[in-house]
Amino acid sequence: MRSLSSYKFTDAFGSTYRAPRAVHSTWRHPFKFTFSDNNERVMMSRLAVVFGGSRGIGRAVSQLLAQRGHRVVVLSRNKETAQVTAASLPGEKHLGLSCDVSKEEDVQRAFETISKTCGTVGYLVNAAGINRDALLLRSKSEDMLSVLHTNLLGSMLTCRGALRSMLSHGGAIVNIGSVVGVKGNSGQCVYSASKAGLEGFTRSLAKEVATRNIRVNLVAPGLIRTDMTAGLEKEDAVRRIPLGCFGEPAEVAHAVLFLLESPYITGQLLLVDGGLQLAL
Repeated sequence: MRSLSSYKFTDAFGSTYRAPRAVHSTWRHPFKFTFSDNNERVMMSRLAVVFGGSRGIGRAVSQLLAQRGHRVVVLSRNKETAQVTAASLPGEKHLGLSCDVSKEEDVQRAFETISKTCGTVGYLVNAAGINRDALLLRSKSEDMLSVLHTNLLGSMLTCRGALRSMLSHGGAIVNIGSVVGVKGNSGQCVYSASKAGLEGFTRSLAKEVATRNIRVNLVAPGLIRTDMTAGLEKEDAVRRIPLGCFGEPAEVAHAVLFLLESPYITGQLLLVDGGLQLAL
């Protein structure tokens, strides 16, 4: 019987490859580690690009990645806000850029700047998102398009831009979805659709690029203490959460970091919602 490693496969890019010969192959573990003085394994610094990185969950992700020693590029629609956030991060050489992810030319320009200024992208986090909640019959077409273009198309554009940098070196992508993209919610048809689409996109892309040492996962937060949830009636909302409280952006950031740094996880959805999906 032929061993698995003797078979050849063709990936989505037309490249031929063989299955890994051993479980510790670099095919499985594209990330490099070094060892500290006390012999602890430490992940080497990578370039992390965070869209929507100046506020809420994205800001918490940027802070955590910088604390881990990674160089962070913070992207926001507001250049000044992005630069202020980048300057506040621990470490050096962080960068703040403006980008509207719903505009293809903005995304392309951002990655051109990143390539020239910073080098190869190792991590991508898509935290940019908007909501225009309303019953479908009351939703305006322009609001529907804005939500879909930002939350779904925007992540597609940024992933495509990052892949061009990651193909030769590997990398990891985490998209930020939502619990309502999994369970649905009245008054959030368009927002739910954009996040549900992001789940399908994440799983499909994970299959396309796995052979290139690129992993793609999705974090689906519940009710997190951000500007997006500021207008909710807290007491009513908390009653629906089994753990009895809103989550903090830092708690979602730790889930994002876990997926970025886990070399054998791809195509997965991780709910960070205090059990909210159990009540929906």
